[in-house]
Amino acid sequence: MAFQITIEPSHHTYTVEPDQTILQSATDAGYTLPYGCRNGACGTCKGKILAGAVDYGNYQDTVLSAEEKREGYALFCCARPLSDLAIECREVGAVKDIPIKTLPCRVQKMERPAPDVMLLYLKLPANERLQFLPGQYIEFLLKDGKRRAFSIANAPHDDELLQLHLRHTPGGVFTDHVFHTMKERDILRFEGPHGTFFLREESTKPMVLVAGGTGFAPIKSIVEHALHVHSTRPMTLYWGARRPADLYLNDLPLRWQREHPGLRYVPVLSEPRPEDAWTGRTGLVHEAVVADLPDLSGYQVYLCGAPAMVEAARRDFVQRCRLPNDEFFADAFSFGAEKAAAR
Repeated sequence: MAFQITIEPSHHTYTVEPDQTILQSATDAGYTLPYGCRNGACGTCKGKILAGAVDYGNYQDTVLSAEEKREGYALFCCARPLSDLAIECREVGAVKDIPIKTLPCRVQKMERPAPDVMLLYLKLPANERLQFLPGQYIEFLLKDGKRRAFSIANAPHDDELLQLHLRHTPGGVFTDHVFHTMKERDILRFEGPHGTFFLREESTKPMVLVAGGTGFAPIKSIVEHALHVHSTRPMTLYWGARRPADLYLNDLPLRWQREHPGLRYVPVLSEPRPEDAWTGRTGLVHEAVVADLPDLSGYQVYLCGAPAMVEAARRDFVQRCRLPNDEFFADAFSFGAEKAAAR
C-alpha cells in the first residue's frame, strides 16, 4: 500500500511505497533532503514527523535520543512510513545548503576506457556519504599542499562510490601518479563538493548539454540525475572529441538515446582520420550546436570543457543564437603540468 508524504514548509507532496525510507523516496521523487551517511550514524537527515507514524529503522542511539523521538524527530535515512506523513525539514536547493567536507577515501576500482583516460571509483568511510548537486566537483588534497579538481561523474542518488574521469597530462604530477603508480586500495584525501555548475531543476526549459573530452563527467551526472527523477525536459547532448577513441564511454549516451525518447545524442569529432571511417558530425562541437539550434532563446545550456571552448560557445550562443546570458551554465577546466583540472 502506497502512502503520501508532504514536506513542510515547501508543501511538496509525493507518493512512497512502505519499504522505502523517507530519504530515498524523496530523492526518487526529485526532492533533495539533507543527508550525510545514509545509515543512521550522523544525524544530518534528522527531521520532524508532524503527522503520521513511522518505523524508525536501525540507527545509533547517540544520534537520535528517546527525548527527540518523543518530540517527533526521526532519521529520514532510516525511517519508513506506516501511514500518510507530514514531515518538516529543509530541502537542498542550492550550493549553500550543502556542507563542504574533508574526507579520506579509498581507491576502490580503476578502469581505463581509453589509453589516456582513467575512471576512478572512490569508496568513502562506512559512516560517510558525500551529498552533492549533479555537476559539482571535488578537490584532492596533495601532500605538497596543492589541489587537483575533478568533476563527480555519478549522479547524487548513486553515491555508494564516487566516480571521476581523469585524462592523463604527461608531466602532470597527479595524473602521472594516477596512470603510473596508483593502485587500488590506495588512500586519498579530498574536499568537497565545490562549484556552482549544477542542474537548475526549477526550470522547465529544454536542455542543451555540451561536453568536451572528459568534460563529459559532470554532464553524465546531470543526465543520469534527470533520468532518475523522470524529468520531462527534452535533452540534447553534444559530446566533442578529437577521434572516436576519445568518446571513451560512447555506448552510454547511445543507450540513453535508445531508452529515452526525450534525449538526443550527437557526437562530434574535430580530427577524425581516414582509418577511423567516421561518418558522423565533424568540426567544433559548439558549432554543431549553432548549426542545429540557431534559436536558443527558449533553452538552457550546460557546457563543460576547455576555457577556449567555453568562451567561444558563450559568445556564439548568446550573440548568434539569442540564448539568454543567465541560461548559460559552464564549467571550464584546463590541463597542464602543474594542475590536472582547474575551475
